[in-house]
Amino acid sequence: MIKSGREEIIYLLNKCIEKYQLESGKEVIQNTNRKNYEGLAITLSDISNQLPYTNEEFGHDVYEKDTRIKEVGFPFRKYDITGGQLKDALIGLVGNPRNFMVDACYIYLYKKSKRAFKENPSDSGLEEIINSTIKSDSYSLIKENQDLKLKIVRLEKNKAGGYFNKKILPFILLLFAIIIIGATVITKLFFNKKNELSTLKKDLNILPHKVTHQEIEKLEGTWICYTGSPQARVSDSDRYHKIVPNIVELKYKDGYFIYKRYGASFNHIGFAQFESQNIVSVFSKIDEPDNASKEDGSVSVESPRHSLLELTKDSLITSISASWNFDYGKNNKIIGIREVYKKIGGLRNLLEKTNTLENASCKCKIIQWEELINNKKVTQSFYLKNMILDSTSHKELFPFLDENSILFKDPINDTILKTGFR
Repeated sequence: MIKSGREEIIYLLNKCIEKYQLESGKEVIQNTNRKNYEGLAITLSDISNQLPYTNEEFGHDVYEKDTRIKEVGFPFRKYDITGGQLKDALIGLVGNPRNFMVDACYIYLYKKSKRAFKENPSDSGLEEIINSTIKSDSYSLIKENQDLKLKIVRLEKNKAGGYFNKKILPFILLLFAIIIIGATVITKLFFNKKNELSTLKKDLNILPHKVTHQEIEKLEGTWICYTGSPQARVSDSDRYHKIVPNIVELKYKDGYFIYKRYGASFNHIGFAQFESQNIVSVFSKIDEPDNASKEDGSVSVESPRHSLLELTKDSLITSISASWNFDYGKNNKIIGIREVYKKIGGLRNLLEKTNTLENASCKCKIIQWEELINNKKVTQSFYLKNMILDSTSHKELFPFLDENSILFKDPINDTILKTGFR
């Protein structure tokens, strides 16, 4: 019986890594950084995106063709496999891997699909399900959880067995002395850290303004943010006057605000702070926790962006941002851009809906929340996707989000499309 599910994909991916390292000469470091797996991901994606045309050659099921394959590149094609997906599968988070990922692994390793392999197996490691420990270099969460449970059981058993006796009394006294010394050291470190924090706040201009209750009420809540960054993506031939709405949540915390921004393709996280009365800075990056997994303990920030807002009485608040056009690969450029914020209410329990029939129908990300309308709980939905500026009913956005609202770091001619040479 062929292995299936979590155990199968972990086995296959470890074999793929061995083959990829041997053929390419590049080492795949198996930690939680998705970037480490990108080379193998591209190799497997080259196979998976050919699946609609190779069923007769490799004996797999028929896959639906990707109608946009010539318009977009990795990792936006229908059957692309990303480094993050490989990382999640290797550490045991994927119990039911996608068929095209499994078939791509089989074709890469054995030159035949899973269905053809089952008819004529050629790897004893896949011939039956056995109760064996998953390889340690796969970072299996299942194995770690089981080991931890065993340690807890042993500790509980030792405690119940009455090991506390006079023979270990000296060790307890020694432990007590260590605790006292440790408490002294920790107290000293605490005051040193407090002094370091004061220095950082001064040098980095962190929390320079004491926030008032009125300012918290003005900034905290749920906002909609319109941006025209899609107009600067040279990979999109239909980028003329394209804009995209984002849902932004700002929560007050200890003098600053936690910033969460839901976009059509990816999310941002960061913080905002009042620099002075009515002047707010926003610092954010792409919400990708895997970038914080470097061996030296340093944190990698992907696509940092800085915005400056002036909170006025106007219903629309414009900001100037040092941002990115979020294009693919070398086309990802730093830009200066005007964005438009509009507050739509207080804090809500936002729910991000993905991988549903509704998402497939609108080809977008969906953000939902519940609110009381006429004493009844009503679910509100907001659809995040690229749209044409000229088609929106919000005419007040037109002067702020046209092609004149974008500035490239380096001069680039004819990248922003204008009337007359679209």
